[in-house]
Amino acid sequence: MKHRPLPRRLAVAAALLTVLVLLADLSGAIDLEPARRLAAAGLGPLERVAGPGEDDASRLRAENTRLRAELADADRRLAGSAAARALLADPAVAGRRVVLARVVGVGAPGPAGPERVTLDAGSRDGVEVDRTVVAAGGLVGRVVGVGPWTCDVLLLGGPEVAVGVRVGGGGALGEASSAATGGAPAPEPGRLALSLVARGPMAVGDTVTTLGSIDGRPFVPGVRVGTVTEVGPAAGRLAPTGVVTPAVDPSSLDVVGVVLGPARATPRPVATGTG
Repeated sequence: MKHRPLPRRLAVAAALLTVLVLLADLSGAIDLEPARRLAAAGLGPLERVAGPGEDDASRLRAENTRLRAELADADRRLAGSAAARALLADPAVAGRRVVLARVVGVGAPGPAGPERVTLDAGSRDGVEVDRTVVAAGGLVGRVVGVGPWTCDVLLLGGPEVAVGVRVGGGGALGEASSAATGGAPAPEPGRLALSLVARGPMAVGDTVTTLGSIDGRPFVPGVRVGTVTEVGPAAGRLAPTGVVTPAVDPSSLDVVGVVLGPARATPRPVATGTG
C-alpha cells in the first residue's frame, strides 16, 4: 500500500482542523480563544515541516544562482590571470590538458620551506593521485591526496620525491632528489642532489627536465626541473654527481596547474597549453 508523504498528511490534517475550528466558532457554542492560541502555536511548526513557502524557495534559488555566478567569475579570473597565461604558454604543457588551481593551504615547513601544499581543485575537477603539478617556471611536485574540491601536493625537494631526469642537450639519464646520492654529500636546503645513471656529459648551466613515467604518473616528460649549478668530481664514483637549483621556488607558489590524464568530463573548465 502506498502512503502519502508525511508533510502532505500533516498539511491535510491541519486544514481539517482549521475547518472544524471555523465551524465551531461560527456556531457560537463555545469560546474558542484558547483554541485559537493553541492552533497558532501548533500550526507554525507544521507549516515548517510541510516545507518552505514560495518566498523561502525563491530566496534559496536566488542564493544558489548567486553562488554559481561567483564561482564561475572566480574561474574566469583565475584563467585570465597573468600567472595562468604564463603557465599555459610554457612549452612543457603544450597540447596537455591542465586544471588551473590556486594554493589555499600550506603544510608544515621543512629545512628548505614548505613540503606540502593544498590546492583548490579536486576529484570533481578531474584531479587524481600521482598527477604532475607544474607552475610557469617548471615542476612543482605530485598530487598525493585528493578530495572532491581540493588536493594535497608533495613538493619537489620533499623527502619523498625523487624524479627521473634528463640532463643537458645530450639527454643524459639521472635522478634528482633532496637526498644524497652516489656517495656525494647531501645538498644544501633548497637544492637537489643529481646523479647520472651512467657516465655521461654534465656541466654547470645544463637544463634538467623530467624523464617521464608510464601514463604520465607521477611525472610527465619534458617539464623543467632546474639547472645544474655544481658538478662533483667523477673520481671514485661510477657516474657523475651534481647539484640542481630548482626552477620553481615553493615558498612563492600561487597559480599552478595539475596535468590531467585521458580526456574526461570535469565541472571546472580545462585549459590547453599554447606553447
